[in-house]
Amino acid sequence: MAKDYYNILGVNKGANPEEIKKSFRKKAHECHPDKPGGNEAKFKELNEAYQVLSDPTKRSQYDQYGQTFEQAGRQGGGFNQGFSGFEGFGGGSGFNVDMDDLGDILGGFGDMFGFGGGQKRRRQERGRDIEVVLNLEFKEAVFGVEREISLRKTVNCSRCHGDGAEPGSGSETCPTCKGTGRVIKMQRTILGNMQVQTTCPTCHGEGKIIKEKCHQCKGAGVMNDLANLKIKIPAGIDNGESIRYTGQGEASAKGQAGDLYIKVRVGADKRFARDSFNILSKVEIGVGLAALGGKTDIETVDGPVELKIPEGTQSGRVIRLKEKGVPDLHSRGSFGRTQEKRGDHLVEVIVKTPTGLNRKQKDQLREMGI
Repeated sequence: MAKDYYNILGVNKGANPEEIKKSFRKKAHECHPDKPGGNEAKFKELNEAYQVLSDPTKRSQYDQYGQTFEQAGRQGGGFNQGFSGFEGFGGGSGFNVDMDDLGDILGGFGDMFGFGGGQKRRRQERGRDIEVVLNLEFKEAVFGVEREISLRKTVNCSRCHGDGAEPGSGSETCPTCKGTGRVIKMQRTILGNMQVQTTCPTCHGEGKIIKEKCHQCKGAGVMNDLANLKIKIPAGIDNGESIRYTGQGEASAKGQAGDLYIKVRVGADKRFARDSFNILSKVEIGVGLAALGGKTDIETVDGPVELKIPEGTQSGRVIRLKEKGVPDLHSRGSFGRTQEKRGDHLVEVIVKTPTGLNRKQKDQLREMGI
């Protein structure tokens, strides 16, 4: 009787490829022979089911023939040809599988048995990311600032420009892999004999070898050096926020450079505090100004301004100065144009109670009911 591949993988017949792959990944890890409680027979059965259901053509044929699937496969013709890769299951004569797919599914187990990267060259290594802490003053964070920083990091060799070869020496096709970057070999595994492709040990997947190594970097393509960078800090950045500069991290000889992260530390200001995009401050006024109203000078991040004190102002009252706070450059105007919007400056009024009054002054306050 034909095997029910859907039941083996624990999915229904309408399952999409991602659901099939997810279920296979989970079950394969659970019953892998190298794990405690693993089941080699179950592992082979799962792989057999996945190889059919993960291939659109094979799955369609399996769905069409249903329970007579295995019998139809033995009758020859185009149907059997679609399963030529399965000839070794159960017979021990060896078989071929999609090594990239199986390596991705099994993760670390795939690396153990040579499943990784069967059809591809070596994955390019990405350079390391760098994080730098930058200290700013309060007003620098509010309005933005440009800084030049120096940091020692891995950079592309200035002589060979990351190629690793001495200028003018050139390179030649790798004699081991004939320029493909990979070599093919037979490998015996728990599933039988497999033909696997691995990274060429001579050229390390490059497909070529240099004739003469660069005299400056000794063929590495990268070197450690001091780099000077101009950093633009945007207006409105807050304490603890980071800015990413793509490709400004550590260089990689055979891949993409990492990123640079600038983490901002904003110093305190005794005059101001920040609440999101609003600025907070306090001002002390006398009883007379609070009672009668008037104007007083205060400091803002834009400089000194006159603050209007309404008549009868009580201590603790907050007066709002619109758009005198921190710029918010995240907001967008029409057609994608940036519109600089600012928060407000909130001033808390503290009414200062007079002390050291003489008798006459006290009597005058009593007469006014203060």
